[in-house]
Amino acid sequence: MTATDGVRCALMRGGTSKGAVFLARDLPSDPAERDELLLRIMGSPDLRQIDGLGGAHPLTSKVAVVSESSESGVDVDYLFLQVVVDRPVVTDSQTCGNMLAAVGPFAVERGLVPAGPDHTDVRVRLVNTGSAAVLRVHTPGGRVSYRGDTAITGVPGTAAPVVIVAEPSGAPLLPTGRSRDEFAGYSVTCVDNGMPSVLVRAADLGLTGAESPAELEADESLRHRVRAIRAAGAEALGIDPDPDATTVPKIVLVAPPEQGGAITTRSFIPERVHQAIGVLGAASVAAAVRLPDSVAAQVAEVPPAGEPVRIEHPTGFLDVGVAPGPDAHHPVGATSVIRTARMIFDGTVHPGPVRTRQHSGRTWPAPTEVPA
Repeated sequence: MTATDGVRCALMRGGTSKGAVFLARDLPSDPAERDELLLRIMGSPDLRQIDGLGGAHPLTSKVAVVSESSESGVDVDYLFLQVVVDRPVVTDSQTCGNMLAAVGPFAVERGLVPAGPDHTDVRVRLVNTGSAAVLRVHTPGGRVSYRGDTAITGVPGTAAPVVIVAEPSGAPLLPTGRSRDEFAGYSVTCVDNGMPSVLVRAADLGLTGAESPAELEADESLRHRVRAIRAAGAEALGIDPDPDATTVPKIVLVAPPEQGGAITTRSFIPERVHQAIGVLGAASVAAAVRLPDSVAAQVAEVPPAGEPVRIEHPTGFLDVGVAPGPDAHHPVGATSVIRTARMIFDGTVHPGPVRTRQHSGRTWPAPTEVPA
């Protein structure tokens, strides 16, 4: 493929994230070739991603790869890839529940799933984790509609709802087998209800939990402590701690609610701070709120059984329904959230040229001859 070859691509917003969505057949089958192409398409590595589709932030430098599924009872497979902004890294170490909201409409738009007369249920296998979800997409008259009255905080305006019901992943809800651990001198709860996460009380780090993402990112002492907690969490969970290799576990600061919800959160992804919170990260926090001995339950206003858990984040909140599990060993069942999505464009993207000149971890252009 040359720099002038085009690739069929949709740019979509899913929840509070934005990324490029592809059919798997439109990308190279070899993962290394695919990742090299995606770096050129998204414009990485470059802090501005000025030469690609990326939006210069982890939340807007995402890729979803969709294909028809060969698994019984599943419509489509969804592979999530995080394209790192400032390093030549593409990782499949986690999935993304926000971009998942875009997968359902995309699958119907591209003809992978026939549209129903009013709504369409799209059964999705999340390739990164092996878990499953059902997405209900608004399809009045047999066509996807993005217009509606549903508002989600962190996104301006309203749109049609996408209802996501995620089944338990099968992974242990408490990966260490305990509701409390101590990492780097801090009491934490490791929880995985779709996203491996380490929860720590903001107060234990000398914070209120209401600080802005910019304030948290500017606090170098805090970032050093968060790195230490993440390294200890990665070791305990058997995860490579290198942020170039994986973006999990997520470190989530938890604090009492500020706006009438259940709990306040600030989520590191892993160095930047989320402007909202990931869907599956919120699902993991909500599950922890329902566990009496967790650090989340210690600071939360726990809602009555059957009511959603409102997770407060820097730009608003996310309501998470957490169904009870069948027994004490499986305390959490299906998780449900409402998101919205939008097709921004569906067309052809032209990848940039291969970048080969490297110096000190940065990409530098070849010298340009200046006319005499």
